[in-house]
Amino acid sequence: MAIFRYPRPAPSEITPKEVYLSRRGMLGGSAISLMAALAGTAEADALKAHPGPYSGGLTPTPEEFVTGYNNFYEFGMEKDDPVSHAGDFHPLPWTLEISGMVKKPQRIDVGALLKSSDIEERIYRMRCVEAWSMVIPWDGIPLAKLLALAEPDSNARYVAFESVVRPSEMPGQSSAFSGISWPYVEGLRLDEAMNPLTLLAVGIYGESLPNQNGAPIRLVVPWKYGFKGIKSIQRIRLLDRQPPTTWNRLAPDEYGFYANVNPQVDHPRWSQASERVIGSKTLFGTKRQPTLMFNGYAEQVASLYKGMNLHESF
Repeated sequence: MAIFRYPRPAPSEITPKEVYLSRRGMLGGSAISLMAALAGTAEADALKAHPGPYSGGLTPTPEEFVTGYNNFYEFGMEKDDPVSHAGDFHPLPWTLEISGMVKKPQRIDVGALLKSSDIEERIYRMRCVEAWSMVIPWDGIPLAKLLALAEPDSNARYVAFESVVRPSEMPGQSSAFSGISWPYVEGLRLDEAMNPLTLLAVGIYGESLPNQNGAPIRLVVPWKYGFKGIKSIQRIRLLDRQPPTTWNRLAPDEYGFYANVNPQVDHPRWSQASERVIGSKTLFGTKRQPTLMFNGYAEQVASLYKGMNLHESF
């Protein structure tokens, strides 16, 4: 199975070690350290990820399934389209913008972000709305850390995400069959975005994201269905009202804004009570298992929805 990963920086692009160290030596504190990491690039064969929380007791899905079985409609509608059609996509250089209701808008060099010492490994369950699941070892930075750099306005209530539009490199964007109005857009409430579980992933299995998995940076919200995990993010905006989102606009009766994993609320066309475990085998085919409320993360996130009717706000 081909895995398309984006190229490493050329030697001429690498900040000299003495320059990098002298600049970093003038800075202190976790937020300042992260800002320093965003100021330059350095070469590395693998991400400098350290073990993060919420990873215990889960066995990752074999990598060939995670990189070969994807929904990424920018490259096509079939599960093997992303790995087949992502080879012409060029995710570096890449700038991530954070704007809207913030005091300090940010333009973040994602190539530099890949070298940050703040990258954590988080082994999360991933539940697709199509009733299949995986366990993925993500490498990334909590979204809250990057939003903190931008200093959200006190009136901000939501966070909107927008993917890149490059039909010359992403053939699904020029297809008449997707029905999607590009760019792909997603959104969270600000308190969801600031939850410690919410991650901006830049890698899997200790290496930078393959193109077909959302290179160079994507959203991971493990208690929500996978379609909330927007890929190849180019822009993040903070807003005072709920943003429209791609699947909610296309089929609001099927794909709610919240998209919380809930085995008690079925999709109109199938049950959500159980899921196929991708990469597993039994005598009868792929293993099925019961779906957990909030995908198993109720202890961390159930309080966000206290008092809400989860059948109506689905």
